[in-house]
Amino acid sequence: MTERTVRVLVADDQALVRAGFRLILNTHHDLEVVGEAMDGVQAIAEARRVRPDVILMDIRMPELDGIEATRSILDAGSNCRIIMLTTFDLDEYVYAALQAGASGFLLKDVSPEQLTAAVRLIAAGDALLAPSITRRLVERFARPSGVHDDAHHLLASLTPREREVFEHVARGRTNAEIAATLSLSEATVKTHVARILSKLDLRDRVQAVVLAYESGVIQPGSSMT
Repeated sequence: MTERTVRVLVADDQALVRAGFRLILNTHHDLEVVGEAMDGVQAIAEARRVRPDVILMDIRMPELDGIEATRSILDAGSNCRIIMLTTFDLDEYVYAALQAGASGFLLKDVSPEQLTAAVRLIAAGDALLAPSITRRLVERFARPSGVHDDAHHLLASLTPREREVFEHVARGRTNAEIAATLSLSEATVKTHVARILSKLDLRDRVQAVVLAYESGVIQPGSSMT
C-alpha cells in the first residue's frame, strides 16, 4: 500500500518563513507544500484552490489575520486541519484561534524535526498542544458560561463514563494516562474519546478542552482526584 502524501499550505507574511518551511517539509517524501499565502485573504483562496490536508497559519498577517482566515476556511466546510504559528506560547490570540477551530499551535522557532512531526500528527487527526500548555492557555483565557444552551444539552448526552473520560481529556491527559487512572484498556479509552467528540460535534481534543472550561465542567485551578 502506497503511503499517502500530506499536502500542506503555508500562510505567513514573511517570505523567509514560507521558504524555510517549504524547504524543510519538501525534503520528506510523505510531505509536500502545495501552496503559499502571504495574508489571510490569500490563505482562504489557496485553501479553496489546493485543498490541503494541513495549513500552517501565521496568526498576525495583513489584510486578514490568521484567526479570521481559520474561521472562514473551517466554516466553509473544509476538512483541513490548521496549525497556528506564533512567537508567543501564551498569546491570547492563540486561544482565540483554538476557539475558531485550529487544532493546535507551534512556535515559529520550532526545530525541523518538531515541524515535520507536528504536521504528521495533525494530519493523523491528533491535536497539537502539550498538556501543560493546554492548561495554561485555557486557564488564563477561558471564561465560564460563555457557551450556548445547545452545548450544555450535548454535554448532558454523555454517559457517566463518557463524562468521566471527558473531564480527564479536559485536563490534557493522554489515552494511556486515562486508561491507567480508570483501569481501562487504551483501546476502550480511545473508543470513548471518539464517541465523546462525535456527540459533542468537536473536531479534536483541543476543542474538548476549550468546551470543558467554557461550560464550567472544569474550573481553572481545580484538581481532579
